[in-house]
Amino acid sequence: MGIEIEKKFTVKDLPQNLDAFPYHIIEQGYMNVSPAVRVRREDDKYYMTYKGSAPASEGGIGKTEYNMPLDAESYDHLVKKCDGNIIRKIRYILPLNEDAFDVDYLDNNPDIKTAVNSGDIKIELDVFKAPFEGRVLAEIEFPSEDAAAAYHPASWFLQDVTGDHRYSNSSMSAEQL
Repeated sequence: MGIEIEKKFTVKDLPQNLDAFPYHIIEQGYMNVSPAVRVRREDDKYYMTYKGSAPASEGGIGKTEYNMPLDAESYDHLVKKCDGNIIRKIRYILPLNEDAFDVDYLDNNPDIKTAVNSGDIKIELDVFKAPFEGRVLAEIEFPSEDAAAAYHPASWFLQDVTGDHRYSNSSMSAEQL
């Protein structure tokens, strides 16, 4: 079990030379949206994920997350059983913006500084395909809620939509189109 701590943003401008960055081709479907149970193909990897909210007593933005590997045949079988829209997107992996954290914060949090310098904290930019063509969202996963709270959004981000269910993939899967 892991805890996923992420912030999500809408995007006002796409970065230049987007195709120069590494990316993944993702397709996913939801068997249930609350808690989220999804199957995902990411390039040539397949898995099932369970995502539930952190206990109410903990508050914050962290979510419980379990991943289980699948093979291609299992994925193909399960994705046919998914409800609603199948989500298709290209996920670009971008370096974190240089002004992401105050220098004092990094000096006082050497683990975060190491994670930033090593590229362990990065921007995942999702460019959606049909039926959500034109939708673009950026996500950053953090090692702690403190780091998430200290983060300064990139200049090309528009609005912080963390926690707004309308921007979750599981909600998108249930949208009436």
